[in-house]
Amino acid sequence: MAFALRKRGPSTFERAADGSMTLMEHVRELRNRLFRASLAILVGFGFGIWLAEPVRRLLSQPYCELPASIDPSTGKCNFVQLGVADVFLLNLKIGLWVGLIVAAPVWLYQLWAFIAPGLHRNERRYAYIFTALAAPLFAAGAVLAFFVTTKGLEFLLNVSGDDIATTLEVTRYISFVTNLILLFGVAFEFPLIVLMLNFVGLASAKRLLSWWRVAIFVFFAFSAVVTPTPDPFGMTALALCLTALYFAAVGVAFLNDRRRGRGKEAYAGIADDEVSPLELDDDPIAPGQRVEAAAPVAAAAPIERRYDEMT
Repeated sequence: MAFALRKRGPSTFERAADGSMTLMEHVRELRNRLFRASLAILVGFGFGIWLAEPVRRLLSQPYCELPASIDPSTGKCNFVQLGVADVFLLNLKIGLWVGLIVAAPVWLYQLWAFIAPGLHRNERRYAYIFTALAAPLFAAGAVLAFFVTTKGLEFLLNVSGDDIATTLEVTRYISFVTNLILLFGVAFEFPLIVLMLNFVGLASAKRLLSWWRVAIFVFFAFSAVVTPTPDPFGMTALALCLTALYFAAVGVAFLNDRRRGRGKEAYAGIADDEVSPLELDDDPIAPGQRVEAAAPVAAAAPIERRYDEMT
């Protein structure tokens, strides 16, 4: 049996990269990728509903480990709900967050597959590096948020005194913890912005290092504003971690500048207001050659005279 071999045509990525796809083909591709991403999130949401109860217990752990949270009559962690369906809606919300995290590889890939054809090869390489660094940095921020929550709750509940019984509402507490995790995770992405400024050539490593006083002040001011607890533990922990990450990013920027040879240009050691030396040429200028005037053009005969000669 003979098989006819057909030459494989260009892929969707190649057609999108070279601009041969029409507008309607781009719209159909976007529709298909959004459908796949939504389907993955829906499957992840179903998996997240199954994990909603363990995740809620994990988020409640910083409060439930404190002695002030234990109900003496039952010996269990003391939470209240103000509405009949509050815990049910809370489990749906937790399931959605877990579903987004579980389905992240799928919907992030669909998003990247739609954007990547419009980027250059070096831009795609930088995107891979920054994406690989963003996930562990966000996880480190989430771990720090758990530590800050534990220390902050311990400080706040001890300040209230033994004569006051404290009972937290479950939905407000979970929202407090998740917002703190999201805030710390996003704050830990700041070194990537510093590296991006250096990689695209907008700021050199020396300039970034010269901003260290302003950066530390901004870190402490930002930590004082966004940290929800009034104790100094959370603010100091977040500010110190951001400072360490900033100096680590500056160190990577120095390596990048050395690899690219920045700072070794011809005018790298000259200040902006320094006068450049003028090279004077003392050789005399040779006299120019004389150009003779062109011969005058004879005037044309009048029209009447030429007519008489013709007749």
